[in-house]
Amino acid sequence: MTITGIKVRKLIPEGKLKGIVSVTFDNAFAVHDIKVIEGDDRLFVAMPSRRDDTGTFRDIVHPISTEARTRMESEILEAYYNAKAG
Repeated sequence: MTITGIKVRKLIPEGKLKGIVSVTFDNAFAVHDIKVIEGDDRLFVAMPSRRDDTGTFRDIVHPISTEARTRMESEILEAYYNAKAG
C-alpha cells in the first residue's frame, strides 16, 4: 500500500496531544484520528483506538510490520512539521 495523502486536520499547541491526522492509502482507503503525541524523548504517532470492556485501549487499525510503521510514522511526522511551519 502506498500513502497517497496525509491531511493534518488539527494542530494542538498545548498539552501532549499535538495533532490529529488522516491518512489515505492508494486513493482508496482512509484512516482518520491518527494522533501525533509528544513523548518523553520525541514525537510519535498513535493509531486510532477504543476502550474495550476491561478499560484497556486497543488499536482499531495499525501497521503490521516495523518497516510499515516506521515509513508511516515518518511521513505523518513530516506532514505534521510542514503544517506546523505554515
